Amino acid sequence: MVMDWRSLETFSFGDHPALADELVELVLEGKKRATCWAVSEGLKGAAVGKPMVALDGKNRPRVVLKTIELTQRQFDQLDEAFAYDEGEGDRSLAYWREAHKRYFTRLGLFQPQMMLWCERFRVEHVIERY
Repeated sequence: MVMDWRSLETFSFGDHPALADELVELVLEGKKRATCWAVSEGLKGAAVGKPMVALDGKNRPRVVLKTIELTQRQFDQLDEAFAYDEGEGDRSLAYWREAHKRYFTRLGLFQPQMMLWCERFRVEHVIERY
């Protein structure tokens, strides 16, 4: 069965094309099954059970993801399990904290007690390049 993904909402990971490429590749490799963003940025369309299309750095559709968990957590209280599920670097909490501190600082949002939307997702469909 071919999934009709063309009508779904789209998004990109990260804040620049190279990071979008890197993170969507981690999803396709099976390493990345979670993401987060500042609560101050809103829900960004996310909802439990909702599928969305992740784009690469050239805005090409790559994969349909379905949200399976959506919670709020404080930055400095995020745990090792979530850091591992984000799939970045060595997947440690120390790596996660440093990389995300840099990311949220670039966005002008970083605070140790900032609240995050923490989303876990599953791959519903890999979109073949066309």
